[in-house]
Amino acid sequence: MDALATVVFIFSYVFSLLRISTAVDTINVNQHIRDGETITSAGGTFQLGFFSPGDSKNRYLGIWYKKVAPQTVVWVANRESPLTDSSGVLKVTQQGTLVVVSGTNGILWNSNSSRSAQDPNAQLLESGNLVMRNGNDSDPENFLWQSFDYPCDTLLPGMKFGWNRVTGLDRYLSSWKSADDPSKGNFTYGIDLSGFPQPFLRNGLTVKFRAGPWNGVRFGGIPQLTNNSLFTFDYVSNEKEIYFIYYLVNSSVFVRRVLTPDGYSRRFTWTDKKNEWTLYSTAQRDDCDNYAICGVYGICKIDESPKCECMKGFRPKFQSNWDMADWSKGCVRSTPLDCQKGDGFVKYSGVKLPDTRNSWFDESMNLKECASLCLRNCSCTAYANSDIRGGGSGCLLWFDDLIDIRDFTQNGQEFYARMAASESEASSCINSSSKKKKKQVIVISISITGIVFLSLILILYVLKKRKKQLKKKGE
Repeated sequence: MDALATVVFIFSYVFSLLRISTAVDTINVNQHIRDGETITSAGGTFQLGFFSPGDSKNRYLGIWYKKVAPQTVVWVANRESPLTDSSGVLKVTQQGTLVVVSGTNGILWNSNSSRSAQDPNAQLLESGNLVMRNGNDSDPENFLWQSFDYPCDTLLPGMKFGWNRVTGLDRYLSSWKSADDPSKGNFTYGIDLSGFPQPFLRNGLTVKFRAGPWNGVRFGGIPQLTNNSLFTFDYVSNEKEIYFIYYLVNSSVFVRRVLTPDGYSRRFTWTDKKNEWTLYSTAQRDDCDNYAICGVYGICKIDESPKCECMKGFRPKFQSNWDMADWSKGCVRSTPLDCQKGDGFVKYSGVKLPDTRNSWFDESMNLKECASLCLRNCSCTAYANSDIRGGGSGCLLWFDDLIDIRDFTQNGQEFYARMAASESEASSCINSSSKKKKKQVIVISISITGIVFLSLILILYVLKKRKKQLKKKGE
């Protein structure tokens, strides 16, 4: 009997391995992934298994690029509960959840699916998404659970960056603590729903970078975000969902956005010729992208020295601090508002819109209606179009101090700041971009050059005419 039992056990084990090798991207309740074993997505792009990051000896269940060396991990299951040995096993339960257990059968991580399951299986998709589905479900997109809903530090093509408003699910990025430790670090990057929604990169509770609200084309604080030969993107905002998503133009190209342990949101592309990841873009480009660097009612101009200046009609709150290059306290009004007697507005162009957390918006209004609404409300500090497409539409109103404004040389936006009537009459339009100043200098230079040139021609003409007259007299 013992011999027969042994044969049955060996046969069952071999049969299980054969089943795994036949369906290399899928496991079911009868199959497990032990440390040292992997499954690979159908196209061979991604692999799932246990790994140790950097110089660490801890073991984690994760997903990485199969064809990329050194190993590049894009998702970690048990990032807060590492294994200290190689006894880890990934299992699919009858209830339709994924669990990572240790050698003592202690559960280190589970997928926490709340939906009922029938013949569940787990599959690693070619997109890098690990999904749980019912085995008899013919709908390929009907998942019991998916890893794309629970990102770590990496945003892959096809992942939703944002909220499910119905369930309250927030899909945001959280950095690793270090290259050796994938547990949650200090930095997070996600969409804040307060006021007019916009992404924030935070260090703990402190805002480090603000991407600005979606303006119909891009996030206003990332002017370099444009559709290109590598990827296209979309933004969805309705009663059920609000999210940003991007797609590859060529699926053979590897592109990923990572929130690094030091708090930078960076997009990388894989270069086969160099056999390395190449930095494609960084959300934070310069000092002016540091949140509120110039304080309230201050504008950051990266090409100016000093880089911070007060908005028209404002002065530094503490001049001594300003002189020491400490602009954090911002600016105050030179002339108080007088809503009852009537205020005006000053237009700012080519800028990043102020923080919209304390704002109100109505996408059905036009700019004229928006201005009228702001003027009638004494608490309104500024207004703008919420959508820049087609000449502009929608209404965005601010009801607090204006903060985190910077100028852009391209793809900036316009807003109208409330000012005392005397200030608004003195300057009806201000272009924060240095380009306008340069254009003015060029126009003046050309005008002066033209005047000098015409004057020389006139002088030469007069001299030539006088010479002819003198010649006639001599004859």
